[in-house]
Amino acid sequence: MKVLKVDHIGIVVKDLAESLKFYSEVLGLEAVGTEVVEEQKVKVAFLPCGDSELEVMEPTTPDGPVAKFIEKRGEGLQHIALRVDSIEEALAFMQEKGLRLIDEKPRYGAGGARIAFLHPKATNGILLELTERNEQD
Repeated sequence: MKVLKVDHIGIVVKDLAESLKFYSEVLGLEAVGTEVVEEQKVKVAFLPCGDSELEVMEPTTPDGPVAKFIEKRGEGLQHIALRVDSIEEALAFMQEKGLRLIDEKPRYGAGGARIAFLHPKATNGILLELTERNEQD
């Protein structure tokens, strides 16, 4: 398993359109479109920032994981995603180390990525996402 870079930082918000105004008007970052990820019950916008991105997410239903996160902890930083060369190898490595996983198998993420989450109890309180993307991404 090889970590290639910080892929993105996930930020959860109640109102995506309103939140994007801050990133564009104040920080000069522009979203490269939005996408609804039905499986995760979120609407997502990626904002390129150097060699990484900010992923801003709005819940699409009150029972989804992002909605529950906001209800419990409020808006703000939700996760950090690390791009890996092989998500299957990364998950196998984490399992060999005995780390607690949220996802034992990769699932679909925004932008066509394959993702899996490690449980915050295994990472000193950080929700850590592993992501694998096509080389051209």
